[in-house]
Amino acid sequence: MEDVSDPPFRLVCKEQGVDLMYTEFISSEGLIRDAVKSKKKLDIFEYERPIGVQIFGGEIESMVRSAEIIESVQPNLLDINYGCPVSKVTCKGAGAGILQNIPKMIRMTEAVVKATKLPVTVKTRLGWDESSKNIEEVAERLQDIGIQALTIHGRTRVQMYKGEANWELIGRVKDNPRIHIPIFGNGDIDSPEKAWEYKERFGVDGIMVGRASIGYPWIFREIKHYFNTKELLPPPTIHERVEACLKHFEFSIQWKGPVLGVLEMRRHYTNYFKGIPHFKPFRMDLVTSPDPQFIRKKLKEIALVMA
Repeated sequence: MEDVSDPPFRLVCKEQGVDLMYTEFISSEGLIRDAVKSKKKLDIFEYERPIGVQIFGGEIESMVRSAEIIESVQPNLLDINYGCPVSKVTCKGAGAGILQNIPKMIRMTEAVVKATKLPVTVKTRLGWDESSKNIEEVAERLQDIGIQALTIHGRTRVQMYKGEANWELIGRVKDNPRIHIPIFGNGDIDSPEKAWEYKERFGVDGIMVGRASIGYPWIFREIKHYFNTKELLPPPTIHERVEACLKHFEFSIQWKGPVLGVLEMRRHYTNYFKGIPHFKPFRMDLVTSPDPQFIRKKLKEIALVMA
């Protein structure tokens, strides 16, 4: 969720009932070098709790030093990303790249666990490719060196985000009698019904939602309502969509400044108004104007015209 799960995005998700959130993943190398972008990602707010800071990196020493830095902002947990499949990350042996070197993955994790008083969790994938789906062994080894929970994305690194996520292997990890830490499943959860089905079918302790929440934070309230009642909530109204988008926009301006705040919101408009007829002309205005006041006016106009 790089360049997505920043504080403005997390605000609208929190208001829609999300239970636990993570920061954007932070480069350990950037953090120890005091890079502005990396340090900025450490901004967390009290209302966001519980929240985890997620880090990635390919060097053990850098990961240890960044864990020590992260303690200063006192998140509720520290999460290690061993799942990002993007080439610019994996080529450095970070993210899912480390799935080609499990012994180093274990050494790195153990070093981070020993370096911090924070609970350490891990997010990873089934393996590097079809021939190395070793998540069952990896889960045991990570648990044995002290992680407190494990999130598994049901694809290999080679799959990226293609094909269907394999939850069968996630379920096998959860069913392993040796495993006693919480196991969270991730991949393809885009509706309350699927969240319920997969949680019941595979017995996981929780569901992680990523891409389906982009521009649609209501998925969290919908899932929780369905879990409690087995009833589906109606989709958000156009007024609710505009209100959430405006709130996201205003915090983006406040947190990033008027130039970057406007630019980085452009990736969200299509998702906020996905499926809304006649949105295209509004979208062109929203993604081309640099003027915050014009964008506010256009968003309010959407509520009036499409209500």
